[in-house]
Amino acid sequence: METTISPPPPTSGSVLPLQGNPGIPVYIFATVFASFCVITGLIWDICWHMSIGRDGLLSPPHLVIYLGAVVAGLFSGYEILRKTFWGNSLEKSRSVKIWGFFYSSLGSLFCVWGALSMLTSAPFDDWWHSTYGLDVTILSPPHTVLILGIIGIQFGAMISVVAIKNQIRGFASTHFIKKKTLDKTLFWLFALSAGFLLTIWYTLISEELGRMRVHRSSFYIFAGAAFPILLMAVGKAVSHKWATTAVTAVYTLLMLTTLWIIPLFPAEPKLGPILNHIDHYQGFQFPLLLIIPAIVVDYLRHRYGHFNDWKMTPILAIAFLSVFFIVQWFFGGFLMESPYARNWFFGSHYWYFGNSPGWEYRYKFGPWMVESTPVLLKGLGIALLATFISTRVGLAWGNWMNKIQR
Repeated sequence: METTISPPPPTSGSVLPLQGNPGIPVYIFATVFASFCVITGLIWDICWHMSIGRDGLLSPPHLVIYLGAVVAGLFSGYEILRKTFWGNSLEKSRSVKIWGFFYSSLGSLFCVWGALSMLTSAPFDDWWHSTYGLDVTILSPPHTVLILGIIGIQFGAMISVVAIKNQIRGFASTHFIKKKTLDKTLFWLFALSAGFLLTIWYTLISEELGRMRVHRSSFYIFAGAAFPILLMAVGKAVSHKWATTAVTAVYTLLMLTTLWIIPLFPAEPKLGPILNHIDHYQGFQFPLLLIIPAIVVDYLRHRYGHFNDWKMTPILAIAFLSVFFIVQWFFGGFLMESPYARNWFFGSHYWYFGNSPGWEYRYKFGPWMVESTPVLLKGLGIALLATFISTRVGLAWGNWMNKIQR
């Protein structure tokens, strides 16, 4: 089954062979909104567990997450039914045919699957907590099902935007109005959807990327393996000089906004033992400084854009890991040890209610948090290899997304 086609020319007198105003289907805005809901709800849920403990099936963070699932499922499901029963031949030619009957965009399929997975995880998670109590890890079995569904919705939102953007790219400017405005709108919708996906990407491994681990090579191994695959892909997926920077800016802004707003609201622990008595929400982590290596990566992509992907891979991989290591090593030390980081802006004073606030190594690196120079260098070598592989896969993934039109 093919996944891309070259769009036929629009009919005479048409603006764009797309529905909606100003040429972007409504379900695109809905899926990006749904992507926003699920990631903000998930961050709120993490803060809830840090501050209150046990949550119920219909806790406020869960309702925000479910809202995202319902919106994505309903709008994408309707889009599938509309194309199948009322779509014209042009729309169907730009669709993926499933089960020999239904017509859908590739993004809508992912969104519907993601919504079903998320809604299935809800009763599973409630049963899990009732049986085993509070989770000790983010990736418990029901949370894994939930996160896979979230990724499905967020990936679906991202490639839905890419597909529309690529369809518009195939038309001459004489065939539609405000092409630049449409293209700019679609770029920012892409940056938002990809930034939300980057945030869940980070959340998945956030337990390995806390400030207490910033002086261990494992921190950079996880970062080198996880982030370039997505960052390089988004840089390739759309033709924009600062695509990677825009995506990391969305991630940074979302993380900062939740860090600054959620702790404004009252909360108190409802699950023992309570060693850290609090009366307000505890914030999540300050964002990683991914935006700085992203700026360097975008500059190099533009500067050496005539290189093929194999030549670009070592340039981008070395640049990403080198810049990320330098800025995060020192900034992580600042977050960990400096009293100037213990405020609402940086949030390093937030602490889980079940941990003692007087712990000796709360604000300084313990012996197990650092590595000897030989061990660190060996680990950084592994991180560089992981970054190479992640970068090359990300460039290939971006090439694929750049061709999606269904």
